[in-house]
Amino acid sequence: MEAPLSVWPWENIGSYKYILYGPLLAKVVYTRPWETGKLSWWVHILLLCALRGLIHTLWCSFGNMLFLTRNRRIIKEGVDFKQIDKEWHWDNFLIFHAFIGAGLYYVFPSADNLPLWNAKGILCALMVHITVSETLFYFSHRLFHTGFLLRRYHSLHHSVPVPQSHTAGLATPLEHLVLSAVMGMPLLGSFLVGQGSIALVYGYILSFDFLRTMLHSNVEVLPSGLFRRLSFLRYLLATPTYHTLHHKEQDSNFCLFMPVFDLLGGTLNPKSWEEHDRICKVRNEDVPGFVFLLHAVDVVSSMHSPFVFRSYASHAYVTNLLVLPLWPVAFAVMICMWAFSKTFLVSFYNLRGRLHQIWLVPRFGFQYFLPQAKDAINAHIEYAILRADRLGVKVLSLAALNKNESLNGGGTLYVKKHPELRVRVVHGNTLTAAVIINEIPDDVTEVLLTGATSKLGRAIALYLCRKRIRVLMLTSSADRFQKIQREAPQELQHYLVQVTKHQAAQNCKTWIVGKWLSYNEQQWAPAGTHFHQFVVPPIFQFRRDCTYGKLAAVRLPEDVQGLGMCEYKLERGVVHACHAGGVVHFLEGWTHHEVGAIDVDRIDVVWEAALRHGLRPS
Repeated sequence: MEAPLSVWPWENIGSYKYILYGPLLAKVVYTRPWETGKLSWWVHILLLCALRGLIHTLWCSFGNMLFLTRNRRIIKEGVDFKQIDKEWHWDNFLIFHAFIGAGLYYVFPSADNLPLWNAKGILCALMVHITVSETLFYFSHRLFHTGFLLRRYHSLHHSVPVPQSHTAGLATPLEHLVLSAVMGMPLLGSFLVGQGSIALVYGYILSFDFLRTMLHSNVEVLPSGLFRRLSFLRYLLATPTYHTLHHKEQDSNFCLFMPVFDLLGGTLNPKSWEEHDRICKVRNEDVPGFVFLLHAVDVVSSMHSPFVFRSYASHAYVTNLLVLPLWPVAFAVMICMWAFSKTFLVSFYNLRGRLHQIWLVPRFGFQYFLPQAKDAINAHIEYAILRADRLGVKVLSLAALNKNESLNGGGTLYVKKHPELRVRVVHGNTLTAAVIINEIPDDVTEVLLTGATSKLGRAIALYLCRKRIRVLMLTSSADRFQKIQREAPQELQHYLVQVTKHQAAQNCKTWIVGKWLSYNEQQWAPAGTHFHQFVVPPIFQFRRDCTYGKLAAVRLPEDVQGLGMCEYKLERGVVHACHAGGVVHFLEGWTHHEVGAIDVDRIDVVWEAALRHGLRPS
């Protein structure tokens, strides 16, 4: 049986909990502020909930902007899916506080007539906060770290390995009830002496949330030089490092915002200032062994990133109507990225004890097909490769369009231009080919291959013909087909057949799609056809009587740590095969570049290595 006030009453209804704001919204409509020109108490409650939620979200976004914060992160581990799910309903306390605010209206009906500003009330609230709120929080917090209260209530707050701003809201109803008293005392004191104001309500509550989310952000934002010059500030303002030490060790640094209470209570961690100084000074201490260089597909999908909405990025990408209003903002940010930056660190995870990072080239998919953008994109990719080389990265793998044949010859351009590179450049297509080939059932004797003369198409065709599978290679170029056919052993060349129209495969139930198929083209496939794919983006699923495979992808081993981002439309823990191909290259310690044409003889080698390291087809 659950302890009293250890779970929220609306926990079982999930995201439907937002219906609970309905009565407040009805009150707002009833007061008709658009007619009176005056904001009622009910409007202020909803505005405060929205602004408080925004503060938590913005701090979370900032904490996940690894391209800005990677050198100031206090705990270096990544935030994984388990933590994201645990903190999914971090905003329960906002509903709770909205109810409290509604109840206070009936205690102070004059709340609708508050003045905009009252300096005396602000001074009064500040005094009550320092003398009452800080003291109450300190002793109640220490109490929550003892026996029954710790096990039944406060352990939830400490159950996540990496604090983030949403962790500030992860607590039981009892804890938030105490925190409401802590936050409410200064406001209540000012109201009781008749010095309340709208500015006080907004200013105090939002400042309170700002400081709490800052302390939980896992990013040190306060410079150590400030505390060295003004040493008394050490006891008046806690830092994120100070509070994170409490999360790591749990037996010190109990204060709300003012460490002087820990000093007086004998619970001040002696490492606080030394650790703060170290975090502020350390730069680039963790060098990744592997980097995956991805790109955005379009403006909306560019928001599928932890530094926009952590929860959105933790699930496979779908177009969400809630993010569409942010389209202009995302576009403006991307323009700034084009203008001022080269590549961005967006996520990382640990596998086999080594750091694997994901970098972003700030370019949309359509730009890769603009001739005038070719040089600029290559310059961005080249910069990323040289930067990885300087850092000491072992392997850099190129995402789909970053290795486009017409762009850079599958990465060959960079290797030829910089023969002295220590970082190994990998397109990962060998594993992509292996995944597609191993999806094909053993009893298949004939396949249609579109995109047949591409890097992947060529490798798949040559491999399948060695297995004595008839490959209908859809291409209008006889020269390119014949060049590939001549690479096959003489006695197997008849297994490669050039076709120029989709009609030629109207009796073939296995299609391997490397080039976009329209609705009419898909109609030539017989009922029961399965479409294997290596085309980006994937084809539309027009046929209900056929089945469609996903893009070639691989599931990472279960011991991967810190992974909290889904890769485009793939499920959790699954990455594109070209990404996994680079991982295998790194784990095997191979020293060759994997660029240009795929070595068909290495397909089985790479596949067996992937299985040996615990990677599995998704």
